[in-house]
Amino acid sequence: MAGEGDVKLLGLLVSPFVLRVRMALQMKGVSYEYIEEDILDKGELLLRYNPVHKKVPVLIHNGVPLCESQIIIQYIDEVWAAEPSILPADPYDRATARFWAAYVDDKLFPAWLGILKATTEEGRAEKVQETLAVVEQLEVALAQCSNGKPFFAGDSVGFLDLVVGCNLLWFEALRRMFGVTFVVAGKTPLFASWAERFGGTEAAREVMPDADQAVEFAKKLMARLGSAPVAN
Repeated sequence: MAGEGDVKLLGLLVSPFVLRVRMALQMKGVSYEYIEEDILDKGELLLRYNPVHKKVPVLIHNGVPLCESQIIIQYIDEVWAAEPSILPADPYDRATARFWAAYVDDKLFPAWLGILKATTEEGRAEKVQETLAVVEQLEVALAQCSNGKPFFAGDSVGFLDLVVGCNLLWFEALRRMFGVTFVVAGKTPLFASWAERFGGTEAAREVMPDADQAVEFAKKLMARLGSAPVAN
């Protein structure tokens, strides 16, 4: 299937998984129709195109749906093959990026989401520490993958940068809600410098919403889940 034709994206404005796909599309210069979904009250379109997981994002290319954000990004990189490349060209570097990307989705997202889902302050504090531990591990990953260059992918933003960077919106939202800081130059200097650079990239500036929008969604989610209230 050529990298042309009708492209739609079902998403949620503040979803990190949707944000990484939108940044990939922006990097490739792909025009698409964005359709906002209410994941707290899932609509017919989402249920039709992702009946298995019933989650966003869903990329619809010429009527054919693709699900799961990392798979979608790799598809975008292959179908719209013009520069810039998102996945590394070297097989080992590509495998390493995929390893750390899996780590991020397995460890980082559940940790900070657990802060919102916690039913006690003790449980929330545990998830804060869990998130900090993952960020410290990403400091190691950045040193390994970047080889002293500005981004995980080297000189420019790549696959792992998108997978990690989409979480920065929620780091800021959690800071505003709970006063917790996950990007600390004194503890993770490489990661802190990377986060500032990533936030200044065109892809991030064009796609990332204001963190207050994530805060508002988080409050709705917490009310739905019966989470512990935000301490004053």
